[in-house]
Amino acid sequence: MTNTPTFNSWVTYPKSNPQASLRLFCFPYTGGGAFSFRTWTGSLPKTIEVCPIELPGRGTQIGLVLFTRLEPLVQAIAQSLLPHLDKPFAFFGHSMGALVSFEVARLLRKQNEREPVQLFVSGCRALQIPSPEPLLHTLPEPAFLDRLRRLNGTPKAVLENVELMQLLLPVLQADVAVIETYVYASEPPLNCLIAVFGGLQNVEVDFDCLQAWRQQTNASSLQMLSGDHFFLHSAQALLLQSLTQHLQARSPIV
Repeated sequence: MTNTPTFNSWVTYPKSNPQASLRLFCFPYTGGGAFSFRTWTGSLPKTIEVCPIELPGRGTQIGLVLFTRLEPLVQAIAQSLLPHLDKPFAFFGHSMGALVSFEVARLLRKQNEREPVQLFVSGCRALQIPSPEPLLHTLPEPAFLDRLRRLNGTPKAVLENVELMQLLLPVLQADVAVIETYVYASEPPLNCLIAVFGGLQNVEVDFDCLQAWRQQTNASSLQMLSGDHFFLHSAQALLLQSLTQHLQARSPIV
């Protein structure tokens, strides 16, 4: 089966590789898109095909209606993924992407009896732990932007670009609404290993919040990397090295 990116496609293939033995689906953080993972292909083994997820409001999905609730978003992604699950696959999600990828994994298990070989969650507290932060998505625009700056959940360069922010603000507000209206529901642990990554300088998501992910799986690991909330960029080389090691250890074909 050969998959190629199409207009309004949830699943993108920056560098199609039909010979790959595993697909790594990457879920972006709040306001982010498939572009966030544009350099990953060149840093991972050729046996891994990097397939970033493009959410509505960005990239080829820019014309689609934004989602403000998690359940319909997860259902849409899971449905779009099904034609691409013809070989072993893994999920990586950072921040909001960790939440979305986790719930997509649970939905695929429930509806299709499929699970990723590994789930990588990054920069996100375990979802059974409520966020201590007051709600953001209901704030007026100036207060919303001020809180975003203080929470360090959006790249500084983005927040300081006025023209870009005019385009991105509805996306950010929708993404934050997805996160803040999410209600965790208890289910049996996943069978796949959950590898957790955190930033040593990320005060909003501390070690204990990350370690609690072990309740969601029958096998887990935790690694702290140098950096704040966006350590996936600042410590990208070490992060991708760790992903490779995990996948090679769990899947001999990779």
